[in-house]
Amino acid sequence: MKPTLTLAAIATALTLATPALAEFRFSFDWAGLKSCTSGNPNTVHNPLFKVSGVPQGTTVIRFQLKDLDVPGYNHGGGYVTIAKDGTVPAKSFKYKSPCPPSGKHTYEWTATAMTRKNGKALAKAAARASYP
Repeated sequence: MKPTLTLAAIATALTLATPALAEFRFSFDWAGLKSCTSGNPNTVHNPLFKVSGVPQGTTVIRFQLKDLDVPGYNHGGGYVTIAKDGTVPAKSFKYKSPCPPSGKHTYEWTATAMTRKNGKALAKAAARASYP
């Protein structure tokens, strides 16, 4: 008698044999950022980003900052190549700093893993923090 495999058994075997893809994500903090609460942002260098789960085929990552309390204001961002250790060093690009005129605002950095500058987007991630 020949052994037979059910579709469920085959699917289970394939799932166990295929490593799970790591989730594309990153972190940052405002450490070292010059204080700004006037509503007139400074042009500053980016913070240190720690990135993980970068999709295969990524050559650049585009970072963009948005004030979720004033989403129409363009804080800018930049394109960077990712180091093998998953860091994007501070001072890799310049952007307009967080600078709410009154109280705290929530800011969101988005990171888009891309095949090349202005190329195909492979994955997106976001990280938020309040300022000040």
